[in-house]
Amino acid sequence: MITLRIEHPITDYTVWKQAFDRFADMRAAGGVSSHVIRRPVDDPCFVIADLDFDSAEVAQAFLDTLRSRVWSTPANSPALAGDPLTRILVTEEGPV
Repeated sequence: MITLRIEHPITDYTVWKQAFDRFADMRAAGGVSSHVIRRPVDDPCFVIADLDFDSAEVAQAFLDTLRSRVWSTPANSPALAGDPLTRILVTEEGPV
């Protein structure tokens, strides 16, 4: 499994989540098979999203889409409070 991990500060989780939810169709069309959203227990203004894909190429294409169509437009990412840190990860071992 390939995971696109996105980490970034936010101004408001509710606003961020509403924006995230608006792009559900884009995620499905972009090859996202599942996602997990996490936040640090000591920082409500930070979010980590793991988006799963079948291949690294599809994950990279979706990341390019995020950069060009979502994060570059403030109206599409209203709660983003800084540049996202991204990594494409391969799962070597899963839960037992």
